[in-house]
Amino acid sequence: MADSDVFNDDMVNDDVFDKRYGEVLLITAGEDGPEATVYCSFPLNDCPAHLWDRLDAEAIAKEYGAVAALLNGPRHWLMSSIEKVRDTAPDTRAFGGIAMARQARVKLSSMNPAPYSVNRVDRRTVFHFDAGRPIFELIDPQGQRWVMQTYSQAVDAEMNLDGLTRLASRLTLPEGWSYETRTLTERLSVDTTTREAHVTQDNFANSYSLEW
Repeated sequence: MADSDVFNDDMVNDDVFDKRYGEVLLITAGEDGPEATVYCSFPLNDCPAHLWDRLDAEAIAKEYGAVAALLNGPRHWLMSSIEKVRDTAPDTRAFGGIAMARQARVKLSSMNPAPYSVNRVDRRTVFHFDAGRPIFELIDPQGQRWVMQTYSQAVDAEMNLDGLTRLASRLTLPEGWSYETRTLTERLSVDTTTREAHVTQDNFANSYSLEW
């Protein structure tokens, strides 16, 4: 689950590690199933809690003529920097007083995607995870690695970086899946500027990108 002057053409935002943000997803009925337009508070603001807690998803959906609205957050980034390719002016809106800009289009696996299902995201970004920092990964039965891009405080309000190192024992993993933590010895970049990102979530709504 997809962000004034936000990411300009070929703009790099760093350092974003552990910075807080929130998203509003406006759901529409696409030809191949539900799709979401993602609006993100970063880097306009840190998604103030007193405003976020008052957001009404039903009212937002009605205001914008959407099938539904989803509130995705608060969340914290886990990459070091984000490189964004943009060829049009950003669409910026305010939801309950929180300024957000359109960052991505998501093809949802369903209206209520289950944990460990895959959603396809058109976001045109490169996520850079720098050497010397921890990363948190899912490994699927095919041996593919999925790197955690953001952790969520929607399910567990106390989720934090320290808790991610002990997350394996708390996850409800499908058969054949595993969870690992490691410290990078060289930069890891997930480049989805020319193809759709594949994104999944665990049972705490933490989000992971397939490492192409």
